[in-house]
Amino acid sequence: MLKAVLFDIDGTLANTDLIHFQIWQQLLQEYDLQIDHPFYQKHLSGRTNAAIVEDLLPQLSPVEGDHLGIAKEEQFRKLAQDKLQPMPGLLRLIDWIKLENLQLAAVSNAPRLNAEFILQTIKLDQTFEMVILADDLPVGKPEPLPYQEALRRFDLAADMAVVFEDSPSGIRSAVAAGITTIGVASTHEHSTLYDLGATLVIDDFTDERLLQMGLLSSWKQ
Repeated sequence: MLKAVLFDIDGTLANTDLIHFQIWQQLLQEYDLQIDHPFYQKHLSGRTNAAIVEDLLPQLSPVEGDHLGIAKEEQFRKLAQDKLQPMPGLLRLIDWIKLENLQLAAVSNAPRLNAEFILQTIKLDQTFEMVILADDLPVGKPEPLPYQEALRRFDLAADMAVVFEDSPSGIRSAVAAGITTIGVASTHEHSTLYDLGATLVIDDFTDERLLQMGLLSSWKQ
């Protein structure tokens, strides 16, 4: 029986992928690293800044890496201010979730300021009962802990929740936590998300299969 719906933030509630890619592309050029979008999708998308810097810029000290991450996210918030919109169909789905009295949480690797910024910008900052961030946990996605923490706080078993995720790290995290996962193909190919364990992959929340296939309604029984 479905009791909770858990959403990633970046790339799932709003399509932020292109903005993140452009900023990382510019920043990494300063370190003589040239990246294209496929490289970004494979090595950066959905990961924490700390993990990205550790892999791609190991010559930086922890303090230097932190400063780079802070500068990157400040630039993101500046560029995204007038560009972010809720993913198509998201608000209708959230209305349905509320009508069904299901619990709602956001679970993200995004830095706190980014998570708060995105939720405020798309006017969903009062929507979620809890927001779980990798910054507050020992590890983030792709480890299962962020989604396990959501289940723990709601006091639910994994089969009582469903996750919406767009990135490989997020899909891995949710699947490893044992939660049925719906991929949102805003940042990666359908086949990639299916290969990672997504039960269903949609382009956005207008996909009628969410109801026609009984994926959500079946959990109401």
